[in-house]
Amino acid sequence: MQFQTIKTHVVRTVTESIAGGGAGNKRAAEQSCLSLLEACDSLTKFTQLHARILKLGLQNNPLVLTKFAAVSSELDAVDYASSFVFCPEADSRLYDAFLFNTLIRGYAQTSSLKEKAFLVYSAMLRYGVLPNKFTYPFVLKACAGLGSLSLGKTVHGSAVKFGFDDDVHVRNTMIHMYCCSGGGIRDARTVFDEMPKWDSVSWSAMIGGYVRLGLSVDAVEVFRKMQIARVRPDEITMVSVLSACTDLGALELGKWVESYVEKEGIQRSVELCNALIDMFAKCGDVDKALKLFRKMSEKTIVSWTSVIGGLAMHGRGSEAVSLFEEMIGNGITPDNVAFIGLLSACSHSGLVDKGKGYFSSMTKEYDIVPKIEHYGCMVDMLCRAGLVKEAMEFVQKMPIEPNSIILRTLVSACRAHGELKLGESISRSLISNEPMHESNYVLLSNIYAKMSHWEKKTKIRETMDKKGMKKIPGSTMIELDNEIYEFVAGDKSHNQYKEIYEMVEEMGREIKRAGYVPSTSEVLLDIDEGDKEDALNRHSEKLAIAFALLNTPPGTPIRIVKNLRVCSDCHSATKFISKICRREIVVRDRNRFHHFKDGLCSCKDFW
Repeated sequence: MQFQTIKTHVVRTVTESIAGGGAGNKRAAEQSCLSLLEACDSLTKFTQLHARILKLGLQNNPLVLTKFAAVSSELDAVDYASSFVFCPEADSRLYDAFLFNTLIRGYAQTSSLKEKAFLVYSAMLRYGVLPNKFTYPFVLKACAGLGSLSLGKTVHGSAVKFGFDDDVHVRNTMIHMYCCSGGGIRDARTVFDEMPKWDSVSWSAMIGGYVRLGLSVDAVEVFRKMQIARVRPDEITMVSVLSACTDLGALELGKWVESYVEKEGIQRSVELCNALIDMFAKCGDVDKALKLFRKMSEKTIVSWTSVIGGLAMHGRGSEAVSLFEEMIGNGITPDNVAFIGLLSACSHSGLVDKGKGYFSSMTKEYDIVPKIEHYGCMVDMLCRAGLVKEAMEFVQKMPIEPNSIILRTLVSACRAHGELKLGESISRSLISNEPMHESNYVLLSNIYAKMSHWEKKTKIRETMDKKGMKKIPGSTMIELDNEIYEFVAGDKSHNQYKEIYEMVEEMGREIKRAGYVPSTSEVLLDIDEGDKEDALNRHSEKLAIAFALLNTPPGTPIRIVKNLRVCSDCHSATKFISKICRREIVVRDRNRFHHFKDGLCSCKDFW
């Protein structure tokens, strides 16, 4: 309080001295305002300084106006500053690029006023103030935040017109803008490919753009070109590359990235360590993820939740629960994401009672209001345990409306556990609410197939055809010798396809002799049993496993990634293949990991 009184006295003394000093003291007034703006840390002080600027007649001083605009950004008051700068009494002849750039940057950094950055840029041109190379990164950043491709192309054209399109910083932001704008990824690649020179930011922007859009194969391809160009990646680049590895399930590439980080001496920030943990957990080596986690000197809530979620995916629920309790014991308060991982762990490991207890503790002990994701975990847990009716009762008592994911979980459980009438009813409700969502029709079609109502099933398929909807095709990826190979059901595009199908036939004969019985109920077509068996043999995961058996030494583990949930027939067949071929086979599907070894699977509850 004493300091504030002294400060107020000093300000008043300085102001009075300036006010009485005439035009010769304008410079001192300017410096005083700049100093006070530098120290301004609240909106109240900011508005008081506005009044002082007017009193001292500095409303047309470019330095003061620019500093005023810069401070407004830090106080979330850009609109306030803008109304002052562009007031009717302002002398527009004193506007310069620095002032406009400051306001554009301020608006670009806001969460809800980004479109005004473009309006200020338009005003800049209208007042005849020429933009410079610093203008465009700010405007393009705003366009990226808006996700407007048309607006971004307009700014791109303007940058070309004024001759700034060859500036590396402008180009880098252009790449980022196109990557963030719907349908702009090809434009981003064109800008990238046409750059006269790249820096690490250029490569990071392109790689990061591909990763955000799920185009991980392209991201890895650009990273490999980055290495050929001998550009040293930074920590941000490596986090993006690890995200691509995670998406692809490319464990060997992920291991190489880790060794590269070590060899190049790239700083192991908490974010990079978290990305490594997430990659190893989601690429099948959760033990390595746990080892890295234990070595971290500084851990964030993300570090803990990454490992808890990883253990959950691998069906190691008890370990996930223990780690959660350890986290709490270390004084870290769980957030809603931590509870999603924990409840998922309980779901995948059949820990129903524990799951119910933790769900209750969210509100009672931690004051966390459950979100739809938490309710989804609970429904999934009950369904996996075969408690379909209890799951239905749980949904009916939810304080929020169930989303389509929860309802589809119920339908799948109804089909697996014979509650077909209930499954039919829920499927019809889904179609009514989402008439253009193809998976709803597929679910109902599957229910009718299970009921052997082939005529009804055919009508559903005909409806899908009329609406132009198609079932998402199953695909499986496998990493081999630093290459990613993808197979779809019935795939004949691979140059080894003849050998692959011969291997599939051989596998089929061997596992049948060992007791495997094809689950032809999985084939949802009204065809004879022989044709159904042929259809099952063409499933993408079997083709990928056959490819691996052909191209890897005996005893080598096989790791594959499926885009959809593994069907019960492939699950059964893979158990037999792991035993007969003496291979450990790790399958990551849409929901979790399955570790097949010696004829057994790590999952407790395949349905």
